[in-house]
Amino acid sequence: MSGTERVYHTADEEALLALGRHLGEHAEAARLVVHLYGDLGAGKTTLVRGFLAGAGYRGRVKSPTYTLLEPYPLPFGEAVHLDLYRLADPEELEFLGLRDLDDRSRWLLIEWPEKGEGHVPAADLVCRISFADPGREVRLQARNTPAARWLSDIPPFDTSR
Repeated sequence: MSGTERVYHTADEEALLALGRHLGEHAEAARLVVHLYGDLGAGKTTLVRGFLAGAGYRGRVKSPTYTLLEPYPLPFGEAVHLDLYRLADPEELEFLGLRDLDDRSRWLLIEWPEKGEGHVPAADLVCRISFADPGREVRLQARNTPAARWLSDIPPFDTSR
């Protein structure tokens, strides 16, 4: 698969938000399951916030840390943001109806997917955010052809923003 990985370096939170917006501007091209990995405070929710804004969502984006999931209507469909950090047992995902959401008609943006192992859909795209000096490194890895195609269609992003 060509175009299977992109690496970005962002200097600060505003640049991470801008990267998310840049990615979201190209969201309509595919409906993917995205697993987001990173330490607490790495910027997973910030990236998702930017992504949703870039994809056309105009409301307030709140972290689903306590609700576990938040749906967001987009001009071309829907995105569902999940934060599994506080998940006590992966079985809880059955009560949320996660299985019904995995029909490839929406974007699924899943933070802390390892906490729902065996119950979350497989990733099309893996996003790893790590602390870098300064800022963050964001590594996007496609796991299949649709995700690789989506990544390869995204124009370059100016990380000096």
